Amino acid sequence: MKNILKAVLRSIVKGVIYGYCKVVYGFKVIGKENIPKEGQIIICGNHRSYLDPPLIEVTCGRYTRFLAKEELTKNKFLALLGIVFDAILVKRDSKDVTAIKESLKTLKNGNCLVLFPEGTRNGLAKGEEVKDGAAFFAIRSGAKVIPCGIKGGEKGNKKVTITYGEPLDFSEYKNSKDKEIVDKVTEEIMSKIVELTK
Repeated sequence: MKNILKAVLRSIVKGVIYGYCKVVYGFKVIGKENIPKEGQIIICGNHRSYLDPPLIEVTCGRYTRFLAKEELTKNKFLALLGIVFDAILVKRDSKDVTAIKESLKTLKNGNCLVLFPEGTRNGLAKGEEVKDGAAFFAIRSGAKVIPCGIKGGEKGNKKVTITYGEPLDFSEYKNSKDKEIVDKVTEEIMSKIVELTK
């Protein structure tokens, strides 16, 4: 019963978010056909604002689980969204074993994991080092990566466009622990994301 109520609440919240984003931002989705309807995938997007996770949630057409920093739970509204959307909370600047195991379990169950390699909002613009979590999970699980570019929504350009790129397959590196491979995959993922934001 608890799971049913949660699913209903999730559906209602998604509907509200979709309606709000459609009315306020009139968003356009490109490349949704690139997202497999089933099977393990990792969606990786650029991170500009708190709007990014909800936009991916309501446009990708999959049950998703987001990796989110633990500090977000200090905001009651964001904490509620985290519960409704089964967010995987991560302790900043640490190798959170629990979060890693939960993320791999999500992929093993054939679901969709969503994360932002920038690690923080506008990470690239701030000169932050790109995080290698997406590459780690892709290599460890063999899941394909769907790059996602979000643009618009700022002052003077309210129209938001979400573009999903073609799946990136890194299965040839499955279970590799070579740091050079991880760095290479991270760079390729981020490069594709940036390309989709132009």
